[in-house]
Amino acid sequence: MLESVRSEDVLFLDIETVPDQPSFADISPEMQALWDKKSQYFRNDEESAAEVYGRAGIYAEFGKIVCISVGIIVIRDGKRIFRLKSFAGVDEAALLKEFKQMLEHRANASKNMCGHNAREFDFPFIARRMLIHGIKLPKVLDVAGKKPWEVKFLDTLDLWKFGDYKHYTSLNLLTTIFNIPSPKDDIDGSQVAAVFYEERDVDRIARYCEKDVLATAQLFLRFKGEDLIEEDAVETVI
Repeated sequence: MLESVRSEDVLFLDIETVPDQPSFADISPEMQALWDKKSQYFRNDEESAAEVYGRAGIYAEFGKIVCISVGIIVIRDGKRIFRLKSFAGVDEAALLKEFKQMLEHRANASKNMCGHNAREFDFPFIARRMLIHGIKLPKVLDVAGKKPWEVKFLDTLDLWKFGDYKHYTSLNLLTTIFNIPSPKDDIDGSQVAAVFYEERDVDRIARYCEKDVLATAQLFLRFKGEDLIEEDAVETVI
């Protein structure tokens, strides 16, 4: 399958999400009741809904996106260059609109998007948050009713599973065993909410997210048996 996919035709992607509000006390009584009901499925009997509110960021109904980072491979003077760009900030609707605009203006918008565990998380999370904000879905994310071969999603986790759908392998583990520089050299996903709400450091979150995008692209290249992107061949687009 990967033989038919040019690396230059793939948009690599990762998102960072946080709970919709800094704490359980900050959400409305109605949402508190709904979170209490939702969290009953995974919290311990000794835990309250408030105590597990930190997990709200993984649910599109209770969380929000604070960063979407994307990367593409381009060939310049015969050398492979990886170009990164982030859509990040406190205004989720604004960053989603900017991201959508980028998708619609891409020359190869009909080509694949790729992330790690993106089929289960990133792609549906983005689509759901767009709908919540009243943003019409771009064609690549509007997958309702499409045949499987018409959906332009690639997922490095799915590629590694080889049909073993009970198996989960983290991006960090895969980058380690494939000797790819780890993206987890600053913060990890569990710290993003604190960095966002306490430090107000969106740029730090974006840098972390971009490292995950690069790591995903490197892993994809490993799967294809191609050379990795060199450290000096990574560019960040403002």
